[in-house]
Amino acid sequence: MKLVSYIKNEHDQLALLVDGLLIDMEFIHPDLPTSMTMLLNYWDDCIPILQGAEISIREGNKLMNKGIPFENVTIVSPVPFPTSCRDGYAFRQHVASARRNRKLPMIPEFDQYPVFYFTNHHSVQGPGNIFCMPDHLEKLDFELEAAIVVCRQGRNIPASEADQYIGGLMIMNDVSARQLQMEEMLLNLGPAKGKDFCTSIGPMLVTLDELSEFEVPCNEGHTGLNWNLRMQCRVNGVQVSDGNLSDMDWTFAEIIERASYGVDLFPGDVIGSGTVGTGCFLELNGTGKLNDPNYAEQWLQEGDEIEMEIDGLGKLNNTIVRSEDDFSILKLKKKLS
Repeated sequence: MKLVSYIKNEHDQLALLVDGLLIDMEFIHPDLPTSMTMLLNYWDDCIPILQGAEISIREGNKLMNKGIPFENVTIVSPVPFPTSCRDGYAFRQHVASARRNRKLPMIPEFDQYPVFYFTNHHSVQGPGNIFCMPDHLEKLDFELEAAIVVCRQGRNIPASEADQYIGGLMIMNDVSARQLQMEEMLLNLGPAKGKDFCTSIGPMLVTLDELSEFEVPCNEGHTGLNWNLRMQCRVNGVQVSDGNLSDMDWTFAEIIERASYGVDLFPGDVIGSGTVGTGCFLELNGTGKLNDPNYAEQWLQEGDEIEMEIDGLGKLNNTIVRSEDDFSILKLKKKLS
C-alpha cells in the first residue's frame, strides 16, 4: 500500500493512494484513524482493513469516486510528527569515498556495528520549500537516503525479528549545512546545527508488502530485508546521484537492533539509511577534486530545485528558499588569541 499525509482543513489527513487518487480513511472504514500518528499506534488492527479495502477498490468498488487527485493537494511528510528521528550510516561506498577524499583510511569499526545519530524530529517536513538561514547556505548540501518508520513498540529487538517493526519505506533528504557541520564536528560531538533545521521525507509511505517483488538478499554476514531499488537525485533537472538501496551494508533490521538496545522504540520513530554512494555534493566534490585539483565545487543555491527518486517510493521534490531573517551564528564565533 501507499499511504499519504496531506493538508485538509488545516490539519494533516491520512489517505490511501490508489492509481493517483487519494482516498480518505473515513470513506474506507469509520473506525480507521485519520492521521498517520494514530494509524501507527494501531497498526496491527488497521492494516488488515486497509489491505482488504485496497483489493476491493482495485476490483471496482465505488470508493474511487471519493478520490482526490494526488497533484491537487498539499502533500506533507507521510509521518508529519515523528516521535523521534535517527539517521544511520549504512552505505560502505559513501563512507569509504568520503574518508578517501579526506586522505583517511577506511575506518574498520564500520564493519563491526551500525551507528546512527539523532536529528531534530520537529524539523521533519515533506515536499515543498526548504527555508534556509544565511549560514545554512554556506555549502548547503542534500543527502539521498531511504527511511523507515517504526510501527510497533519494542526493546532489545533482535535483527532476525526487526523487519516486523518496519511500517514501510520513504524517500529521505537529510539536508545538511556543511560549513556549520564541519566547524562544529571539530569538537567530536556530532553534526548538531549542520543538520537540525530540515529533514525532508516523502512523498509517501510504501508498506513492505508493496515492495516484495524488489526483495534481494542482503550482504553476506548480515541479517534483514534488502531491496533492489534504484536511487537518483537531480538538481535543477540535472542528475547528480545514482545508487541503489541494495548497496546498504547494514540493513534496517540491524540498525533497529542497535537502536533498540536498552531503550524502547515507539510507533512513529523514523530511521534513515544514511547517504547512498554518490548521494551528496560533499562526496561528489571530494571525488572531483581528488581526480582534478581544478574541479569546481558545487553546492545547493537559493532557488535550486531538488528531485529525489527511488524506485517504488515515488519522487520527493524540494526548492531552496532563503529566509527573510539575516541573522548569522557564524558571526558570533569567538576569535582565538
